[in-house]
Amino acid sequence: MRHSERHRTTHIGWLRAAVLGANDGLISTASLVVGVAAAGTDRAAILLAGIAGLVAGAMSMAAGEYVSVSSQADTEAADLARERKELATDPDAEHAELTAIYVSRGLSPALAEQVSTELMAKDALGAHLRDELGMTDASAARPVQAALASAATFAVGAALPVSIAALAPVEILRWLVPASALVLLAVLGAVAAMVGGARWWPGSLRVAFWGALAMGASEIAGRWFGSVG
Repeated sequence: MRHSERHRTTHIGWLRAAVLGANDGLISTASLVVGVAAAGTDRAAILLAGIAGLVAGAMSMAAGEYVSVSSQADTEAADLARERKELATDPDAEHAELTAIYVSRGLSPALAEQVSTELMAKDALGAHLRDELGMTDASAARPVQAALASAATFAVGAALPVSIAALAPVEILRWLVPASALVLLAVLGAVAAMVGGARWWPGSLRVAFWGALAMGASEIAGRWFGSVG
């Protein structure tokens, strides 16, 4: 019977972008709504600020993730081209390099040379990318996936404070938005930690802490500049 294992590193690409997008959408948009509400503005202004923050933030997250991950993809492509050229021009040196890697990991020189020979006979480029550069399919850069995941999850996270701004009485927005946002942030932090194989409560607490800090600062700024205006 074939033994099958599921490793959590296969989630790392989309999970990082999704968690970052959802947390950022919730924290930044909730903070924006709280700050504008604290300034004493009416519902229309609060809702407009929330929607503008949702749209601008989602596009910003998509652009930022795409550019960032594209840079990683460019680096990977350059390394791949260099490794392919070195294998074509000096295979003996590449064989010795791979053998030395296996020796450093604990294999005897004779066994390391045998393993290097057999792996390079099957897939020389793949062996060097994996064992020399640490590049695997699970960790490969996927700019479009990262951009779409960040934009979509940002919009989902931002939808909560925008919905509350549209539906709840204006006089309770200043406490209802941060309270609901903190609950959801704690849940998101816990879920992200568990999907990643970590304990749920440290992830939950750290996300909630930074969310509370951001919304508290926005509340102070809204009160200050609202009174000045």
